[in-house]
Amino acid sequence: MQDNKIELRQRRDVGEMITVYFDFFKQNFKTFTNIFINYNGIFILAFLLISYMLITGFFGAASSNGNSDTDAILIGGGAILFLIVFIIVAALNYSLASSFMIKYVKTPPQEVVSKKDVWKLVYNKIGTIIAFILSLVLIYFVFMIISVVLAFIPIIGALVQYVISFAMTSWFGISFMVMLNEEKSVIDSFSEGWNLVKNNFWTCVGTNLVIGILAGILILLILAIPGVLVGIYTFHATSTEIEITQSVTAKIIYTLGLTSFLLAIAFSQALSQFINGILYFSLHEKTYNEFTRKKIEQIGNSN
Repeated sequence: MQDNKIELRQRRDVGEMITVYFDFFKQNFKTFTNIFINYNGIFILAFLLISYMLITGFFGAASSNGNSDTDAILIGGGAILFLIVFIIVAALNYSLASSFMIKYVKTPPQEVVSKKDVWKLVYNKIGTIIAFILSLVLIYFVFMIISVVLAFIPIIGALVQYVISFAMTSWFGISFMVMLNEEKSVIDSFSEGWNLVKNNFWTCVGTNLVIGILAGILILLILAIPGVLVGIYTFHATSTEIEITQSVTAKIIYTLGLTSFLLAIAFSQALSQFINGILYFSLHEKTYNEFTRKKIEQIGNSN
């Protein structure tokens, strides 16, 4: 049940959106985490495989008894597999987070968001989502060229690059929400998203900057647990002169540690889109006033 359901369709400033973000995350952490695990199960196994390949390859390369050809294949194969899986996982969790927020808004307060409804929306839009992702690749390519040019401008260039980066993050995330929630084409979604960001530029940049930093700290805190365990084992192994590259225990611990890191990155994709989902509903209401008008009409009809 969601007796204290948060109404996302309200005009808010940066400070209010930061508060709402963490309230929303706290309220829906368990529900969304269950959805994340359900639809990322096969990719969790893939991350385990990737981690094993990379750790085995690096251990072999660092060992005097390693086979250089085999180690190179493991490292190269693991890196290529990681790139492929990461793109798929990033797109999936970006979509799941967006769909979850849309279904959250439409679900009655006394009900919990259904994971089947969340997946159904993503599944029905899979073609459009792929087209959107391909468009992002092209836009990012242009952004990379701009970043190279800005890199030659001391200090100011770096600041401008960061501002553009946060603005683009807002544009992409809000456009994605427009595409799923308003059933618009990819081009129309980018156009609508651009209008919302352009008219609320510093709100979008400021919100993504502040919440991005805070969400990053949250991810680091989550990673601290496996990080400390790996650190303790490494300290113990070096102090007792254990040959880490030859140890099965070390390989298991480092594989699990790297898997945890990769899963945290995947989960952070969802956290970042929650920011833009809150921005979308707030800026859409500020621009079109739809929800407020609807409530006023309901009050008028009841009278």
